[in-house]
Amino acid sequence: MRDADLQDLLAFAAVAEQRSFRAAAARQGVSASALSGAVRRLEKRLGLRLLNRTTRSVQSTEAGARLLDRLRPALAGVNEALDSVNAYRDSPAGTLRLNVPGVVARLMLPDLLARFMAAYPDITVEVQAEDRFIDVLGEGFDAGVRYDERLEQNMIAVPIGPQTQRYVCVAAPSYLALHGIPQHPRDLLQHACVRHRFLHGTMLPWEFERDGEVINVSPPARVTTNALEVQRAAVAAGFGIAASFEGFYADLLADGSLQELLSDWSTPFSGPFLFYHDRRYVPAPLRAFIDFLRQERA
Repeated sequence: MRDADLQDLLAFAAVAEQRSFRAAAARQGVSASALSGAVRRLEKRLGLRLLNRTTRSVQSTEAGARLLDRLRPALAGVNEALDSVNAYRDSPAGTLRLNVPGVVARLMLPDLLARFMAAYPDITVEVQAEDRFIDVLGEGFDAGVRYDERLEQNMIAVPIGPQTQRYVCVAAPSYLALHGIPQHPRDLLQHACVRHRFLHGTMLPWEFERDGEVINVSPPARVTTNALEVQRAAVAAGFGIAASFEGFYADLLADGSLQELLSDWSTPFSGPFLFYHDRRYVPAPLRAFIDFLRQERA
């Protein structure tokens, strides 16, 4: 195989996995036009269309999907071979690719990654923050971060961040002065609220638990957003009651801008986990990160 053929195959695999020329180009460190040219050359050589392109998306054709499925094991083998020489380095090198929820990206990763990257100067890190549930390995990530109820089977899980967290219900004193303080979760149905809607459209009910009793409520929303800063600003301005991770509002609770509500209905739950596929081969950057997390807890 010529080097040019291999480069075209790598370009196709990158675009097919990312479903975007622009995203694949950013990950590969090349231009989108270079990837587009490589895919066109490969399609011409094979006499088949491998990708359906629109102005908004890129999808594999049936032939493209088949080719990608056959390429993945081969490319994984190449990556394993290249990564194996890391054993001869003084310090691991390479790229660590993580997929994490927004709460983890905001509250836990900044300080954690700062310490990790200082300890491993030859490792680069790519983090994609999103709240949809994906095939982590299938979309090109080394590992993901999820909470225990969302962990996939046949995965190895390592604790990351705090051992426990809490959801809190909060409101501004100005709102409570006008509308009163709810005494029971069902009282929230009579209040204006600030709700979080995920990008895929779901707006989860708020869950409360006390003495084994679990109550789910879906209060009316005056403000609906997937943007945390908008949510924080709306609550602090007195537009309604919000419920989310305690860490999102820790500073506003500490300075009195917000007041916690229904605290006796707030039950701690386990913190998040780093998870990765149960396999013999673990890339050196991921192995270094796993070891780092375990040392942090030692």
